[in-house]
Amino acid sequence: MIVATTPAHSAPLDPAAPPRSRWRRLRLPATAVYLSGLIVVSAVFSVLSDSAQTRMVLHASTNLHNLLSGRLGTLLASAFVIGDVVGSWVIIPLLACLLALAELRFGALRAVRVFLAGHIGATLLVAAGLWVGVQAGWVPASIRWAEDVGVSYGAMALIGALVAAVPHRWRIAWATLWFIVAVEGVLIEQTFTHVGHLVAFMIGTAVGFLMTTRSTTPAHRLTRLESALLAASAILAATLLMG
Repeated sequence: MIVATTPAHSAPLDPAAPPRSRWRRLRLPATAVYLSGLIVVSAVFSVLSDSAQTRMVLHASTNLHNLLSGRLGTLLASAFVIGDVVGSWVIIPLLACLLALAELRFGALRAVRVFLAGHIGATLLVAAGLWVGVQAGWVPASIRWAEDVGVSYGAMALIGALVAAVPHRWRIAWATLWFIVAVEGVLIEQTFTHVGHLVAFMIGTAVGFLMTTRSTTPAHRLTRLESALLAASAILAATLLMG
């Protein structure tokens, strides 16, 4: 997920840097580690039987049953299970572009923090809402055992945080566009997953705007590579929100 300014941080890509230095900075440790784990898990998942796949998904799910049973490890495990054999090989390349762009612009540690803030934060907020709904009888009790895995919450948080990476004149348009699409997804699909997408996006957007206010130097312009990664990231966002 780049030559680091500190052992834990990746330096932003400088388009004016010498070619050798720029290639060294394209070593994206956080992106590489996460994608490697995701690919391995997806490959194993693809060769399992249908019943074994179901057991694996339920075991890693951040549903109410697992969370209320104290299985907090699912908050991390769920981010490595996509649960859709065909869809995973479409999502992973697009996710790689988003992760790479986030790491290039924010550094490895900050990109990881944003991803986890969206993934874990949206998961817990949605779970709290579902628990209230179950207790009040607004949603069926069977939702306690719902399948809830995937990369979408963390990805949507990074999409939101990209307001700090896109050119200044695009920031409001970027945030508004994806907010409208996310709200539309909630209204049309009416699933807790789409609510989670909206919540994760809002978390990431808040972090992104916070980064812009705290930055003492203007963000450099998107390079051609970063522009291509941004386009792929937009395709991923549309796929997740309208899927």
